[in-house]
Amino acid sequence: MSTILITGASDGLGRALAEDLAAGGRHQLLLHGRDADRLAQVARATGGVPLRADLSSLGEVKRLAAQVTRAYDRLDVLVNNAGVGFHVDGTARQLSRDGYELRLAVNYLAPVLLTRELLPLLHRAPAARVVNVASVGQQPIDFDDPQFEHDFREPVAYSRAKLALICHTMDLADELAGTGATANSVHPASYMPTSMSTRSGMDFVDTLEKGVSAVRRLVDGAEVAGVTGRYFDSGQEARAAAEAYEPDYRQRLRALTRDLLAGF
Repeated sequence: MSTILITGASDGLGRALAEDLAAGGRHQLLLHGRDADRLAQVARATGGVPLRADLSSLGEVKRLAAQVTRAYDRLDVLVNNAGVGFHVDGTARQLSRDGYELRLAVNYLAPVLLTRELLPLLHRAPAARVVNVASVGQQPIDFDDPQFEHDFREPVAYSRAKLALICHTMDLADELAGTGATANSVHPASYMPTSMSTRSGMDFVDTLEKGVSAVRRLVDGAEVAGVTGRYFDSGQEARAAAEAYEPDYRQRLRALTRDLLAGF
């Protein structure tokens, strides 16, 4: 039985993935969510363990990691799925509880910090997997304005954070080389019928089942065992934005990330 932590498991793709994994009865599911009522519902439906935390607070991210570390002796799979979406016309810049641009904080800094804090547990598993839910929407961070204080647009902020997460995943794969652990990122599907897609103002495009299948493959698919450092578009390996393969961009992003997480 594998122990699997899914963030953002109380709604949308995360909940659907949890229900799909629970159907086989082969996994111990750790279910993160922010809304206590919805989280309790999915925990009852799947037999998973509810773990409430607000990932817009990096302190709560660390508390979540500490809670998991106290309770479990290993972690086989970490699915960083939780995120803040966007409205296609959104221009209202929001801040996290720590004062960071909200999408940068929740969609990028939170999964980076959570993964870092859980690495000791992941190393105790024989072949751990980190699966980062990214997006086909990808744009580079403006290093002159990393907090996006000028000309803010929600879709761009979202896309910047998602490309950053893809870059981090590739760096993490390099860090994990030789340990047996893997790290991959995936765009599950486009505008699935979820509350996040509804809030975006866009029409639905793909089914939720398509997104679940794409993520599930990276969670426990035998055919991708040992595959690491890759970006997948739904079920197929694909090329991410050019910056993901540029050493200078990745180095600058690592430096920025270290600075932003220095107090945590």
